[in-house]
Amino acid sequence: MNISHSSFQVWLLAARPKTLPAAAVPVIVATALAIGEGVFRFGPALAALLGALLLQIGANLANDVFDYQKGVDTSERLGPLRVTQAGLLTPREVMTGMGLIFGLSAIVGLYLITVAGWPLLIIGLLSIISAIAYTGGPYPLGYHGLGDLFVFLFFGLAAVCGTYYVQAGTISLVAYWTAIPIGLLATAILVVNNLRDIETDRQTGKRTLAVRLGARGAQLEYLLLLGVAYFVPLLMGVLGVTGKGVGLTWLSLPLAIQQIRLVFREKGRSLNHVLAGTARLELVYGILFSIGFIINRWL
Repeated sequence: MNISHSSFQVWLLAARPKTLPAAAVPVIVATALAIGEGVFRFGPALAALLGALLLQIGANLANDVFDYQKGVDTSERLGPLRVTQAGLLTPREVMTGMGLIFGLSAIVGLYLITVAGWPLLIIGLLSIISAIAYTGGPYPLGYHGLGDLFVFLFFGLAAVCGTYYVQAGTISLVAYWTAIPIGLLATAILVVNNLRDIETDRQTGKRTLAVRLGARGAQLEYLLLLGVAYFVPLLMGVLGVTGKGVGLTWLSLPLAIQQIRLVFREKGRSLNHVLAGTARLELVYGILFSIGFIINRWL
């Protein structure tokens, strides 16, 4: 494969910037909730965002090198270019970059520990370990159908509740509720990714949940994830958990319906567009959710 890239372009490819909104949205929404509840703190919020982005980049580098080492990334790969498989960087270079990024995230974590105490040490360590264990180690989570659960826990519960905690010093009931739809939408992104790769993953022995459920099962999982994500804000309003401003999330429903139709219709490489569309859906949903929380303060 004859591909010419500058060093910066190669590392940018490895970092996979298009995946970063999935890391940023939980922090943005949790910070908006903190603003709405009058507990916002700029320094911890900014550190939480930086830490989340670094962890996502580190996880991307880990996936790049570990999937290559395990023989999962081949010339038949349907997803975006992987730099190790393409020969743009050596496994050692990617491993070094991964270590550097996780080291920087640990430095950010030290600041958050001084702000919020030992719970952030546990969350930080678990986040780094899980990011590596997703495709690395003797029992890679993503290879055994646990990736969906991992994404929900860390891109939903840990990210939303952790971001709120470093600002408020506690976790409100609303933060737990908020983590659910955000985690579900992040998981939906993974479902599309695994649905796209279902045949190549099956051939290489990567037993994702999509491989275990089959294509139809993965499509139904996607439908369920989005359905519950839109039901939760409605339920929050009805039960009086928070103000009705969170109903703004429903303005993104047409985009969700579009993605559901596509996920049931498209196959293989064409699902890359659905992958991007689902990431865009989470971003739009998250922005509307955030506006809703801020509006609630004045309703």
